[in-house]
Amino acid sequence: MTGASAAAVLLADARFPAGGHAHSGGLEQAVTEGTVTGLSSLEQFLRGRLRTAGVVAAALAAAACARAPCCARCAAGARSAAGANAADRTGNAWALLDAEADARTPSPAQREASRSQGRALLRAARAAWPAAPWLEDLADAYPAHHAIVLGAAAAAAGATPGDAALVAAYQAVAGPASAAVRLLALDPMRVSAVLADLASQVEDVARRATAAAHGPLRELPFPSAPALDLLAEAHARMEVRLFAS
Repeated sequence: MTGASAAAVLLADARFPAGGHAHSGGLEQAVTEGTVTGLSSLEQFLRGRLRTAGVVAAALAAAACARAPCCARCAAGARSAAGANAADRTGNAWALLDAEADARTPSPAQREASRSQGRALLRAARAAWPAAPWLEDLADAYPAHHAIVLGAAAAAAGATPGDAALVAAYQAVAGPASAAVRLLALDPMRVSAVLADLASQVEDVARRATAAAHGPLRELPFPSAPALDLLAEAHARMEVRLFAS
């Protein structure tokens, strides 16, 4: 990360009160079904998640970060229109991004988890960076997907789209890795080593996502992960679970 990297590190920090600790990114269900049983299978799960859900989240976050000031200007112009209600004034500026996120999240359970994380992150971001008008616009519009809020928060903090993409890619593997320590009683040192081995791939995903983020939204990457979709839907039906997703 370059430029405003301290702000990006804050967003990536698990101690930032954005509720990420409550989500396993499908890892809990993978453990329940016996797909992930130890370090080797955890690494395979994380690699797959990074190359699918991680790519999508990184591209959406970078696109949201790059467009946040423009979205704020559009919303400000709409607010000046007589008779416009709150949803009309603020929702349309983010509607295209939200639609792209929905199109890349076919699982209803994953959509709900993404919007739940987005709400939690937005509360923390508005407290940390209250001067950013686009965060207020998002709060007034509708529950936004987590990746979109992450990009908007990164822009509010003065971070770059590349920073936002790197944070999103990192969180795509760091969250499930942390959950694995709790679910499988793995050695956290060895789990950290797995994450370290993935560092170059995380950076590669972030670079490609950033490059795509400046083009048309419809051309953002859309790798599918049917296994993650199925895990999410099965997890949503569990009566007893440790994580929200």
